[in-house]
Amino acid sequence: MQKLIYIVVYPVVWFISIMPFFVLYGFSNLLFYIVFYLVGYRKKVVFENLSLVFPEKPEKERKEIAKKFYRHFCDMTVESIKSLTISEKELKKRFVYTNVEEIHALENQGKSIMLMAGHYASWEWIFILQRYVKSNGYAVYKKLGNKYFDALVKRIRAKYNTFLITTKETVFTIKKTRAEGKQGIYGFLSDQSPKYKKAVYWQKFMGITVPVYVSAELLAKELDLAVVFLKVKKIKRGYYEASFQTIAPEPLKLPNYQITDTFLQLVEAEIREAPEYYFWTHRRWKHRDKVPPEFQK
Repeated sequence: MQKLIYIVVYPVVWFISIMPFFVLYGFSNLLFYIVFYLVGYRKKVVFENLSLVFPEKPEKERKEIAKKFYRHFCDMTVESIKSLTISEKELKKRFVYTNVEEIHALENQGKSIMLMAGHYASWEWIFILQRYVKSNGYAVYKKLGNKYFDALVKRIRAKYNTFLITTKETVFTIKKTRAEGKQGIYGFLSDQSPKYKKAVYWQKFMGITVPVYVSAELLAKELDLAVVFLKVKKIKRGYYEASFQTIAPEPLKLPNYQITDTFLQLVEAEIREAPEYYFWTHRRWKHRDKVPPEFQK
């Protein structure tokens, strides 16, 4: 059944991907109307999240943020499809790195890098980074249910020497890359909610105490990876600007969880600057009423 679905859907996806951007964004406009007004995809979650983190904003303003988010969400959907056939030249024009020398400086010191980012603006086109650096690129991801589409996504990323790995494969991959005498950049999207039973650390995020992922920090310390934050800014429709900020060139010298705290602060600053580009459909604050006594503050 998975193969049949792939055989039927793939030609449609490919056909959409070869369309010029003005056609794609016309389709995105239609998709927005369907998703927001007709289907109401996860609207309850989005509005609840916005009410939680922006209680000071009037309801009218929160609704406007939500509508802008859904427009951006639909844009990201068509942009991810466009990734299938977009040219390298076009991609470099639309996703620009402003200070890649920050990565070069760490590479010149012989360091591999833990690249931390939030679900903000766009992460679909980050993989073009590999055209500017010498390190191998790896992104930690969750496998798709359909193994054929999963292989397709991996193939798209591999065009630019970025390889998708699961959480379970991460430590092995880093150690193997190191043993081969190669440097690596390992991308983590670390701003979502861990399972409650697996949470070991809680911190305020957008003013609300929640469990947070610490695996990126722990791995960076265990495997001696410099930690860098990737900030992404949406310039206009279909155009993004990304910059790097080194959080910890030597992570073992920092107290436990300081890297995680800094990361959360940087993501929060992005959100407050332009909240419509955060991924509000995730139930990020769902465990807010279960804060252990030691983290209540």
